[in-house]
Amino acid sequence: VIDMQNDFCHPDGWVGHTGSDVTCARTPIAPLKRLLPGVRAANIPVVLVNWRSRADLLNIAASRRYAYKPTGVGVGLGDPVPANQSPVLIQGSWGAEVIEELEQRPEDISVDKSEMSGFWNTPLDSILRNLGKTTLLFAGLNADQCVMATLQNASFLGYDCILIRDCTATMSPDFCLQATFYNVEKCFGFVANSQAILDAIN
Repeated sequence: VIDMQNDFCHPDGWVGHTGSDVTCARTPIAPLKRLLPGVRAANIPVVLVNWRSRADLLNIAASRRYAYKPTGVGVGLGDPVPANQSPVLIQGSWGAEVIEELEQRPEDISVDKSEMSGFWNTPLDSILRNLGKTTLLFAGLNADQCVMATLQNASFLGYDCILIRDCTATMSPDFCLQATFYNVEKCFGFVANSQAILDAIN
């Protein structure tokens, strides 16, 4: 489950502060609330991959910082959101935490990332291999950015990948979401709905 965090999904988070409507970012919440208990009951590990940068931003490339604050004005990575002073996507901040509705469980595995892909410069691959996992289910935000980058890297590493259609969303235009589904099915794995996953594991 990728980037289902307050800064992206909560109205008081970073995206909400920019004036963007977070309704779309919240669409995976309800299906994930139905899916995750069934996944846990089947002893399938839930891995929460979240964007959590160092407070000093030393693990963030200048090009990435520029992408989120190109004019030097406004609130970018590490800057405090005016409404609550939570620094954007920083380890330990409210904005970088998983949204409360998903009720993170003690047995869930948390992996911090600081790039689009959850595999880049993180222990995710080592964790999955130590767990003996070869098939991965993908959900979260944004489908065409962090979810797709992580799924592509997983495919390159030899994992079988399934993107869960109703548990994945993006704040990009709809054609980006449709292109993501198309490309996953065409090149990188499979696309399925959460109910099909539940039916398969129960």
